[in-house]
Amino acid sequence: MENHTTEKIIEEEKQGTTLNLEGKSSNARKLYIESYGCQMNFSDSEIVASILAKEGFNTTHELTEADLVLVNTCSIREKAEQTVRKRLEKFNAVKKVNPKMKVGVLGCMAERLKSKFLEEEKIVDMVVGPDAYKDLPNLIQEIDEGRNAVNVILSKDETYGDVAPVRLNSNGVTAFVSITRGCDNMCTFCVVPFTRGRERSRNPQSIIDEVNDLWDRGFKEITLLGQNVDSYL
Repeated sequence: MENHTTEKIIEEEKQGTTLNLEGKSSNARKLYIESYGCQMNFSDSEIVASILAKEGFNTTHELTEADLVLVNTCSIREKAEQTVRKRLEKFNAVKKVNPKMKVGVLGCMAERLKSKFLEEEKIVDMVVGPDAYKDLPNLIQEIDEGRNAVNVILSKDETYGDVAPVRLNSNGVTAFVSITRGCDNMCTFCVVPFTRGRERSRNPQSIIDEVNDLWDRGFKEITLLGQNVDSYL
């Protein structure tokens, strides 16, 4: 019989979105990932799932069977941060039942609150910023060996244009294609330039290739995505 705390967590309604991918039979590990905030975060989670699929992870809807739990976070609104913190508390409760499970924070909160998560509160094993997802294989090796791992270095050129995102929980009709990352507008109320870095545009040919692939797979509606799509160069 499962621990009562674990059952309670599974029954609670989640405000984020959990992604699910039909996995490869050769993959032996399970990834559970939730996304909060803007559509760019949901798109980034598809990139992360794609990268980790090549590292032996299949995604799962079942938190209790996960080897790795990732939360893709948002720092725009205080409520979003509070929600993520509550979820991390829940994950750590499950972790007491499954001590082999590792927990990581991705995205904007990872960039902004890395020290609190790892050093002060010590509630996660791994912290990864929005431009460091390609480093996930190395970071996972670090935590597998019992060390905390962090990479929140911002990039001036990373667009993930060479990563084919998986289409998770898709309706097979609509899809988002990321064409820019970051923002150069230093609005006083916004943390995006500090958590996602300077604005850069994706190579146009990679965008065309992704759109053509979506068309060949039957998608009919494509939305171009970015922090500031109108500034695409």
